[in-house]
Amino acid sequence: PPHPSLAPLPQRPQQATGTDMDPHARLPDPVPSPILKHSPSISRSLRSAADTSSVTFAADFRSPSKPESTSPSFDSFRTARSRPSSVSRSSTRRSASERAGSQRDLRDEDARFVYINDAPRTNAPPAMFPDNSIRTSKYSVLTFIPRNLYEQFHRVAYIYFLILAVLNFVPQLLVLSKEAGVLPLAFVLGVTAVKDAYEDWRRHRSDKNENNRTASVLADGVFRPKRWKDIQVGDVVRLVANETLPCDMVLVSTSDPTGVAYIQTINLDGESNLKTRYAKQETMSTPPEALAGVIKCEKPNRNIYGFLATVDLNGRRAISLGTSNVMLRGCELKNTVWAIGVAVYTGRDTKVVLNSSGAPSKRSRLETHMNREIIALAVALVVLCSVVSLLAGIWMGDHVDQLGIIPFFHKYDYSGAAAHDDGRYNWYGTGAQVVFTFMSAVIQFQVMIPIGLIISMELIRVGQAYFMVQDNRMFDEKSQARFQCRALNINEDLGQIKYVFSDKTGTLTQNRMEFRCASVQGRDFSETDGGEEDGHAVQADGVVLRPKTAVTTDPKLAALLKDGMGAKASRARDLFLALATCNTIVPIVEDTVNPAAKLVEYQGESPDEQALVYAAAAYGHKLVERTSGHIVVDVFGTRQRYELTTPLCCDRH
Repeated sequence: PPHPSLAPLPQRPQQATGTDMDPHARLPDPVPSPILKHSPSISRSLRSAADTSSVTFAADFRSPSKPESTSPSFDSFRTARSRPSSVSRSSTRRSASERAGSQRDLRDEDARFVYINDAPRTNAPPAMFPDNSIRTSKYSVLTFIPRNLYEQFHRVAYIYFLILAVLNFVPQLLVLSKEAGVLPLAFVLGVTAVKDAYEDWRRHRSDKNENNRTASVLADGVFRPKRWKDIQVGDVVRLVANETLPCDMVLVSTSDPTGVAYIQTINLDGESNLKTRYAKQETMSTPPEALAGVIKCEKPNRNIYGFLATVDLNGRRAISLGTSNVMLRGCELKNTVWAIGVAVYTGRDTKVVLNSSGAPSKRSRLETHMNREIIALAVALVVLCSVVSLLAGIWMGDHVDQLGIIPFFHKYDYSGAAAHDDGRYNWYGTGAQVVFTFMSAVIQFQVMIPIGLIISMELIRVGQAYFMVQDNRMFDEKSQARFQCRALNINEDLGQIKYVFSDKTGTLTQNRMEFRCASVQGRDFSETDGGEEDGHAVQADGVVLRPKTAVTTDPKLAALLKDGMGAKASRARDLFLALATCNTIVPIVEDTVNPAAKLVEYQGESPDEQALVYAAAAYGHKLVERTSGHIVVDVFGTRQRYELTTPLCCDRH
């Protein structure tokens, strides 16, 4: 064989499996959600894994387990020997972090007790765990007006205009139209309130759609559709491929006989690579409708990379659980036909909600700068009005004897209809007149901070959002999605980024790796001039399978692999066979418009592994199928099936 740990085996015949030997065959197919439309097609590798006898659940799964494997990177590569009525099983793998964490026992007062498939008992008082509904909106009908006004008056300009509106209602200032000072402020507050209400209405709509999505939950021995918001701690939930997890769950069984499941955590931590999760042997060997026991786990916390728990099944020895056994809300199940888990955290107790800070009140840099400018102008306005009122007080002190006959002061009433017994009219003393003069000066000099500028900015933001959403050049053909303006307050910040801080290079390079060259027996093959971007399409069952990403090949290396003879050609073939097999990549078949041609996407835990496997496919060694016990590689049109006899440990070339 080309690799010492790989041995080609003949295709094994299909084995008949009885109903009594397959308890999971009684599980009904989940009812598709009206909100989340699942892809009707599953990759060929998954269908073959679900149909062949290598993944059926046999009655003798309770056989003694094998010793723990010491290989930390190839747990899914297990020996799958041909047996007439059983499947080779390996013990559940535990990582070093789990072994260290399991040494610390949870105290009862610091733990949460979850009774499997017994939600009423789990949620009985005094527990009273929250339901699975979420709320990301900021306002309600009752709190919208006070809270929105409180947030809006964080702008210094609005406080300034509110003071001017109050001054217009002072009778001594002789303002002709009091409403004229209120309408501009009311208009600005109204426009902003309508904008904030629309944004929060979209959050309410998104929350409603999220809470009303359906999942298959075990009830009376049968999986039935249930809305996400009605899922409780202790429920047994069944997921199918490409479904999103509705809550934090402990994985108990999967379609893979070794208990492995693949998830994508892009909604949780931004990583698009697949992660592996494992179910314990003890839970895998028990049908979900017969599963009973209690899970003792830590209380909800924000650590998405840690989980400490134990599970006690029917009074047997407690089994430790770790991070590799829990799947968090927001993750997607990938390349796994189905998976079953027990809900341990729901709603606001889930880790994704605990790490969410809610809908913040965003302020653009221009608005922050305007606040500083308005404060400076307000200080200048106060100084100017103070000087005016001080000079007015000095003038009134110098002309105190003439105030009775000077117009506009009206110290005395000469019409005979005295407002007071002493005959004085609209006179409150020199000190009060100085204060009134100060307020009159504020009204007269209010144009220093124009309210029209604030109105114009709010209207411009709304117009900008409309044109950005309707811009066809910002329309994504692949996802059929338009630009979305979720916060209208920060439009002006677009294009003003000066610095980008990143914790790793993958954030800037989009985690994209490209295969550039290879070295075989000291010879460098890096001349891609004249080479073609080849994905090495293969044909299977009348369907053409082509890798999703093409790689520019070296013509000399391609010819050496295909028609070359001698030691160098043999070494080159061994190299690319190792690239196609020694990895954690899982091939996923995607549907296209043409049913006779499909794309194969390689997903795995590392982008450099993806680049190496795509390169191997371009040079004729195409990974077609991977299960827990075997892999299938198409080598220049010839299918070769390999079963792992020893753990793979090879260097990256």
